[in-house]
Amino acid sequence: MQTSADRQDRHQYPAHWEADVVLRDGGTARIRPITVDDADRLVSFYEQVSDESKYYRFFAPYPRLSAKDVHRFTHHDFVDRVGLAATVGGEFIATVRYDRIGADGMPASAPADEAEVAFLVQDAHQGRGVASALLEHIAAVARERGIRRFAAEVLPANNKMIKVFTDAGYTQKRSFEDGVVRLEFGLEPTDRSVAVQRAREQRAEGRSVRRLLAPGSVAVVGVGRAPGGVGRSILGNIRDAGYAGRLHAVNKAFPEDLKEVDGVPAYRSVRDIDGHVDLAVVAVPAELVPAVVAECGEHGVQGLVVLSAGYAESGPEGRERQRALVRAARAYGMRTIGPNAFGIINTAPDVRLNASLAPEMPRPGRIGLFAQSGAIGIALLSRLHRRGGGVTGVTGVSTFVSAGNRADVSGNDVLQYWYDDPETDVALMYLESIGNPRKFTRLARRTAAAKPLVVVQGTGTAPPGHTVRATRLPYATVSALLRQAGVIRVDTITELVDAGLLLARQPLPAGPRVAILGNSESLGVLTYDRCVAEGLRPARPVDLTTGATAEDFHRALAAALADDTNDAVVVTAIPAIGEASPGDAELAEALRSAAAAVPGKPVLVVHVELGGLAEALSAAASTAPRASDRDPATGTAPATGTAPATGTAPATGTAPGTHTAPGTHATPLTHTAPGTPGRAPVPPSREDARPGSRLSDAVSERPPGAVPNPPEGPRLIPAYPAAERAVRALSEAVGYARWRREAADPGKVPEYDDIDERAAARLIQGLLERGEGLTISAAETCELLGKYGIHVRRALPAPTPGAAAEAARALGYPVALKATAPHLRHRADLGGVRLDLADEEQLLRAYAELTELFGRPEELRPVVQSMAPRGVDTVVRAVIDPAAGAVLSFGLAGAASQLLGDMAHRLIPVTDREATSLVRSIRTAPLLFGWRGSTPVDTPALEELLLRVSRLVDDHPEVVAVTLEPVVVAPHGVSVLGATVRIAPPPVRDDLGPRTMPAY
Repeated sequence: MQTSADRQDRHQYPAHWEADVVLRDGGTARIRPITVDDADRLVSFYEQVSDESKYYRFFAPYPRLSAKDVHRFTHHDFVDRVGLAATVGGEFIATVRYDRIGADGMPASAPADEAEVAFLVQDAHQGRGVASALLEHIAAVARERGIRRFAAEVLPANNKMIKVFTDAGYTQKRSFEDGVVRLEFGLEPTDRSVAVQRAREQRAEGRSVRRLLAPGSVAVVGVGRAPGGVGRSILGNIRDAGYAGRLHAVNKAFPEDLKEVDGVPAYRSVRDIDGHVDLAVVAVPAELVPAVVAECGEHGVQGLVVLSAGYAESGPEGRERQRALVRAARAYGMRTIGPNAFGIINTAPDVRLNASLAPEMPRPGRIGLFAQSGAIGIALLSRLHRRGGGVTGVTGVSTFVSAGNRADVSGNDVLQYWYDDPETDVALMYLESIGNPRKFTRLARRTAAAKPLVVVQGTGTAPPGHTVRATRLPYATVSALLRQAGVIRVDTITELVDAGLLLARQPLPAGPRVAILGNSESLGVLTYDRCVAEGLRPARPVDLTTGATAEDFHRALAAALADDTNDAVVVTAIPAIGEASPGDAELAEALRSAAAAVPGKPVLVVHVELGGLAEALSAAASTAPRASDRDPATGTAPATGTAPATGTAPATGTAPGTHTAPGTHATPLTHTAPGTPGRAPVPPSREDARPGSRLSDAVSERPPGAVPNPPEGPRLIPAYPAAERAVRALSEAVGYARWRREAADPGKVPEYDDIDERAAARLIQGLLERGEGLTISAAETCELLGKYGIHVRRALPAPTPGAAAEAARALGYPVALKATAPHLRHRADLGGVRLDLADEEQLLRAYAELTELFGRPEELRPVVQSMAPRGVDTVVRAVIDPAAGAVLSFGLAGAASQLLGDMAHRLIPVTDREATSLVRSIRTAPLLFGWRGSTPVDTPALEELLLRVSRLVDDHPEVVAVTLEPVVVAPHGVSVLGATVRIAPPPVRDDLGPRTMPAY
């Protein structure tokens, strides 16, 4: 009897074609090859397709599939005939297939490189982007099988399918005959097809996160019957935050007659809830989660936040449990935050969702927060909430995501959401690990071009529970690549918040020139020194003396801002003594009014023991009462922080992870025991919380102790308790602003007429036929590099003194004699190199010295090479890293540079501007530009060499490593004295491949 496996004609099942994808509406689907075991699924799928869609597919009425049709559509050889299906819940929602054809349009086999392609999508799933996703995947499969073109015949009325093909971005030809539109298009990725694919990826992944952060209805699964416990606390936090949607409490242990818990409708199962549920917050033991996921999937829940622990962080068994969780959720089209998550927050007035363990809703604002760790999430929320004892001022949160083990939704997904979220101006991220550095770098570059992205990156060791691609790059290299992508890299949470608050409140500086003024000479000098240390260009501090009045500060700040030689101003302030000394509110108003007059330059304040000034500077609309909030009976505004409609004030315990510094005061997060969440004050709208919005103008009606309201359109000025923190934040802003300017004109990847890409491809293919992955010989290396205009100076082997002399005669004197044994290679400091040997006598003497010092010739592997012009020895490397992608590196050759780690890096492909900056990025770069009177070397020639290496690696993914060492950069030209190249079969899928979610 023939088995299913036997009936798969020619090839084994290609498991690597399986993939999970995010669709246009944010839901998910699984794409996989169709097999002979799918006959029943195919028939069921076809029965649910409308007659119109069937007509468009077969060009005639086709009510049902015949047995012959089912056989043809489920039997594939995975080479000339391939079918893929998109599935949700294990059932087909769409199919696509291709059949290889010859020039006559009849079925064919290789070397024919054209195929006909056809789609069918269930009507209920049309418009979700299913066909576009399937086209990306079937095109990748076809390229893998040697197919270069697709042809499709479509009825003119089938506008949706025509649009799928025309919008894909491939180069295509369109014709019309016999009443049918015929489309033909090549499958090689183009700039437009890649741009289309990535735009679709951004929209889909962004919407998938939006569905989680802005649900219309939420079910909390695992709500305890008695107060206390995680589920009951989460329910209370959502309710007390004023969630705008429908809320449900679920616990299978609820009595059948229980209708409500804490005023929230109660159910024994998600299935019992009337109407749809968009988000389920799961707080049950890990062993009960699979049943909950199945219930949610069957009820049509769109997403999960899994707070439950006991997954990959707990060991191998938990890791398998985590895989099963993700697979089950994706099978139903659901995305998952967690497991082991702290939760999510959305402060938008039309959402107001606090589905987290934070007992109080943070103030609304313009900062997005992402943290993998719950403890770090608490610390970040607390730091932003405080009004004193650190970076002060009220700057609120737009959204917050703590992803836990980030088994599914990761920082990449949240970046996709923030990219076009109008409510988020600045993104702050704490990343313990980066699962896909290549994609993160790409997304970060695009996001940073629109809004600041500040990141604290873990040390490179992934915490338990995090799935991370293996990387061979050092931690420092990955950090450098992130900076080149526009990421503002900081080292601590304090620096994260410091930089974030400045970027959220102030404009970007136009340059590094800093004015310093204040009433303390010593504090001004300290600030000056820190500016110099951070690479800024400070002017001499202006000392207003300790007797300075608010008007003195106003006048000095206005003058500094009006001065075209200043790009930013740092104001230093210490407590003043005397009747004429300004009060905190008066000084804050003076600074704000002066800053408002010149809104294009950032202003920072360094204050010492001035908690009142810090609060006055940050008198934000998010806590100031509004005229609309006045009690209609009394005409007065309620005290800030009073919970409405509760009759009680909120608790005032300090938020976890915070402390109040001496001389300051904080407005902490409420801290309550589990099960008794604190009442959250109702914050104003996002518009009111945004810097520059209107504040209450009823000064006389403000509550006791409140500061005067600032004028219309105030600019919140961040205050820092230490000069080094303010200056470090300003330095990061200056660097980011410079990156933004440079990113506007990134340069281009130049074309060179002498590059023979096709000849190089033929050579690589021939070499790979000898084996999978090898370091090619010196002669082959020279030949391959020569195809890209990179010429390596000949080095002839010298196994004997006579062979050395013969090699020198062939090359011409003067020559160099080198030992190429691994322990001596590139180590001139050990004496394994003899230079400028002018004749045979000197050569033979040097040969004898080398063998006497280091051993027999067969151990030394000596070679003779013609002398290159004198210059600076450098090293150029390129490597394909499995996580970060292709990376080009440059530095000076020698032990000193190696010990200092003085190498600079850029992602491939490198543009001309990036090559220029790469050469100048190393600390020892002055040696190339005439340091201490030396002759400057030919850096344009060096930059061209870097660009040629970049092109080689970018054009041929089979080239996985290139090392040129040493490269002597002379006053005129460069000489490559040594080179090695390693090649290997290219990966099946790369960053230009179809959209996929991380595999589980």
